[in-house]
Amino acid sequence: MAKGKKLKKGDSVSWSSHGQTVPGKVKKKITERGEVAGRTVKASEENPQYEVESEKSGRTAVHKPQSLRKKKKGS
Repeated sequence: MAKGKKLKKGDSVSWSSHGQTVPGKVKKKITERGEVAGRTVKASEENPQYEVESEKSGRTAVHKPQSLRKKKKGS
């Protein structure tokens, strides 16, 4: 994802996990250090991370924006 692109809750995204592309949705933007999805996240306003939910498993994960690819509408 190009730096500067904004993601918001509900956006459809995909990411790579164990050699596969995983589709999912953004649950929330994280802008402070804290415990999310079972791990400590070192996020800030300058370096946000995103909590995402897998469409396949329903499990949540946290990714940096450069790891996420926003899906175009209708794809």
